[in-house]
Amino acid sequence: MFGLGWMEVGALIVIALLVFGPDKLPQAASQAGKTLRNLRRMANNARDDLRAGLGPEFQNFDPADLNPRNFVRKHLLDDIEDDWNNKQQALEPAATAPYEPEPVDELAFGEIPPYDAEAT
Repeated sequence: MFGLGWMEVGALIVIALLVFGPDKLPQAASQAGKTLRNLRRMANNARDDLRAGLGPEFQNFDPADLNPRNFVRKHLLDDIEDDWNNKQQALEPAATAPYEPEPVDELAFGEIPPYDAEAT
């Protein structure tokens, strides 16, 4: 329940019992339940009204996608992860081949290295 363990839930029940007392605790729990149901109903109605107002092309619209984290994850990071996975799969056969470094031409003592105009 909300990432809480049994110890935390028990502590919350004891605190609620101390704050409201044994007489008013059932009434407070009932009122909290009604409030939670009303909030959920209002949120569902708002989501349904938004979908109806946007039209049939947005039937799969999820308001959670408007959260910047979800938006970035869905539109940017998923593409990056797909590209990364595709590159990894393409490199797997090459990874099994033994690595052979390219031969390097060494300069003699005092020799000037070649100048590459495109590299500067």
